[in-house]
Amino acid sequence: MLITASSYPFLNVLWDILIIFAWILFIWVAIIAFTDLFRRRDISGWGKAAWVIFIVLIPWIGVLAYLIFNHDGMAERSEKQTQAAQAQLDEYVRQAAGTGGPASEIDTAKKLLDSGTITQAEFDAIKAKALGSPAGSG
Repeated sequence: MLITASSYPFLNVLWDILIIFAWILFIWVAIIAFTDLFRRRDISGWGKAAWVIFIVLIPWIGVLAYLIFNHDGMAERSEKQTQAAQAQLDEYVRQAAGTGGPASEIDTAKKLLDSGTITQAEFDAIKAKALGSPAGSG
C-alpha cells in the first residue's frame, strides 16, 4: 500500500524525527561514556564491568548516572589527554624543524662574532663546517 502525505500527518513525522534524534543523542553520549570509562585507570576491571552492565541494562539512566557521578573526572581526563596530544605535536614540530640547517648555524656564528665571543677564524671554521667544505678553503 502506498503511503501518502495525508495518511502520515505532520505530528507523526515530527515524533519520528524526535525519536531518531533521541537515539542518535543516546548513542553519542554512550560512546563518550564508554570511551571515558575504558580509558580510566583509577577503577578496576570489575568497576568497569559494573558500569557497562548498568549502561547496557538501563541505557538512559545508566549513561546519565555515569555523567552525573563522573563529570569532573571526565573533564580532567579530557584536558590531560588534550595537553598530552599538544605536547606530542609540539615535540614533533621541534624535531621536524631541527636546528634550521646551515643558514641558522652561520647566523648564530655571525651573532657570536659580532658580540666578540668568537674570532674571525672561528667564524670561518664554523661557516665552512656548516657549508660542508673543509676549513680554510672558503
